[in-house]
Amino acid sequence: MPTALVTGVTGQDGSYLAEFLLSRGYQVIGMVRRTSTINFDRIRHIQDQIEIVQGDLLDQMSLIAILQEYHPQEVYNLAAQSFVPTSFTQPVLTGEFTALGVTRMLEAIRIVDPTIRFYQASSSEMFGKVVEVPQRETTPFYPRSPYGVAKVYGHWLTVNYRESYNIYGCSGILFNHESPRRGLEFVTHKITHAVARIKMGLADELRLGNLQAQRDWGYAGDYVRAMWLMLQQDAPEDYVIATGETHSVQEFVEEAFGYQDLDWQEYVVQDPKFYRPAEVDLLVGDASKAGRELGWEPTVDFRGLVRLMVDADLRTLQDPSQGYPSAAEEVPQR
Repeated sequence: MPTALVTGVTGQDGSYLAEFLLSRGYQVIGMVRRTSTINFDRIRHIQDQIEIVQGDLLDQMSLIAILQEYHPQEVYNLAAQSFVPTSFTQPVLTGEFTALGVTRMLEAIRIVDPTIRFYQASSSEMFGKVVEVPQRETTPFYPRSPYGVAKVYGHWLTVNYRESYNIYGCSGILFNHESPRRGLEFVTHKITHAVARIKMGLADELRLGNLQAQRDWGYAGDYVRAMWLMLQQDAPEDYVIATGETHSVQEFVEEAFGYQDLDWQEYVVQDPKFYRPAEVDLLVGDASKAGRELGWEPTVDFRGLVRLMVDADLRTLQDPSQGYPSAAEEVPQR
């Protein structure tokens, strides 16, 4: 039975990845930070199958101790301060977790067992003010937020450890990927949750920022499969993971409201406080390398993604006691 350590296991990506790895016969070690309240909601349906351990990307020794005790063959570093607006108000904290946290984990691997295969969660936000469309592995980075800058650091540090210490380290440059498990602070889930509340008569307004920002949105359940595939190759490489389609925030709004026969213009209010200090206007990825070398391609399209998120929010509002469904229940055709 192979063993994998997943940092950020209670987050959106961590929960889908843990579920996927369990289906492949892995022992999954899920690292969580010690806090007064730890939210296990996203992994509640698989929590009894995961070994939960306490560790912290700010604490080098805790990472070393976990690697020494559990001897994982694979480490997936998904933990980060990942909400872009927060990175503007807490840039130092974002740097500690999202940038230096990668250093601490790679150093722990180098010290304990350099044969461990390491996956770093890179981000399309690294491209920022894009210099070419679409963005691919060779596109220069131009981050437009402290989060994007921190992710560039982690990305290049992974390359450095690969080249300096021969560590199997690779980065997945993942474009926006959403699901019902997305945090409510993210615009996609903010939209679908508001649609469900408005449909049920619980709200009458949705306040948003820039409706013209364009993103390449995919389904998180698809993207974690790409993470695993990257660590199964003969040699480590970095890969862009994306759908290759771009849609504006307004298109997302139109699809979500239209799905419930609602006129979005009656409910949506643009609020300047939700604009970023430096906006990323257009992101769209070229995942052809992942298609050729990993055999990966997305299974959920834009329309299907929006609708499965709206459906999930309606179910949750109708019965708050029910937890998150499995990925197979979210997308039965998978």
